[in-house]
Amino acid sequence: MTKKKQPQVPKKGLHPRNPHRERYDFNALTKSCPQLAPFISENNFGDLSVDFSNPDAVKTLNKALLKHFYQVEHWDIPPGYLCPPIPGRADYLHYIADLLAESNEGEIPTGRKIHGLDVGVGANCAYPIVGHRVYGWSFVGADIDALSIKSAKFIVEANQTLAGGIKCRLQKNPEHIFQGMINDKDLFDFTMCNPPFHASLEDAMAGSERKVRNLNANARKKGTKGFDLAEKSKKPVLNFGGQKAELWCPGGEIAFIKRMIKQSAEKAAQCFWFTTLVSKKENLSAIYNALKKVGAVDVRTLNMSQGQKQTRVVAWTFLTVEQQKEWREERWVK
Repeated sequence: MTKKKQPQVPKKGLHPRNPHRERYDFNALTKSCPQLAPFISENNFGDLSVDFSNPDAVKTLNKALLKHFYQVEHWDIPPGYLCPPIPGRADYLHYIADLLAESNEGEIPTGRKIHGLDVGVGANCAYPIVGHRVYGWSFVGADIDALSIKSAKFIVEANQTLAGGIKCRLQKNPEHIFQGMINDKDLFDFTMCNPPFHASLEDAMAGSERKVRNLNANARKKGTKGFDLAEKSKKPVLNFGGQKAELWCPGGEIAFIKRMIKQSAEKAAQCFWFTTLVSKKENLSAIYNALKKVGAVDVRTLNMSQGQKQTRVVAWTFLTVEQQKEWREERWVK
């Protein structure tokens, strides 16, 4: 295979600071991660690409991105666990950085003194990795799945670049989100969460199959090989993987977020900004009503996009203007 250097055209919608805005430089990525080479092929337009409907290709691409851009030498996840697209994960963190800057006279607070809590860190540990490597922030990664926590801990311990920057905590009660994760003496400058999207396993499977079909249709247009659904019919087709806690919960996204909002009020003084991704725009009205009921002082909606995909982050704080000033002076001012 002859690897051609592709024109670096910015991807539509990604944050200006996101290093993944340009098309993937597969020459550079394979140099950093030779395991990626077998998954790269040339389509009918002469462009190099990978088959995004193939779980192994997606996982290896993530491994290459983490190694090339974030100096993470050792990264892997257990079979069947969520393998998130790194560009989208990075975007969320850059928007959080902007949010913190707006509360800090335009300057992004950086370094280990800035603490973030990732609710649902997953086996991949993607958010803490990127946040620590880009901004130097310290993280606590929380999850209800013991194997996810074990995997995330292994990634942190296996990479010197992450040493001392990320801690992982197992949430033993799945009904609790912040209790046990935000302890009495903890202060977090932000929390973040990519909540379970679907309301049932059936919904999750149907959604994944739709995604694979769309990816296959796009692959055919570009002249590359897609993923054979029939070949994989004996087991779930999840190109990005995912376990129950990662993909669905009773009531879906809106039920989880409303529970998060209610429980955030119990930790109101221990966090500056609570945030969550919201995939479904139609859920915003109920989210705003829930935030009004718990007395959130300030609510922000940060719109994000990646290609045709539109999503948003909802952020809220219980701190008054005076309390925000005190927080900034005590924790952020150098």
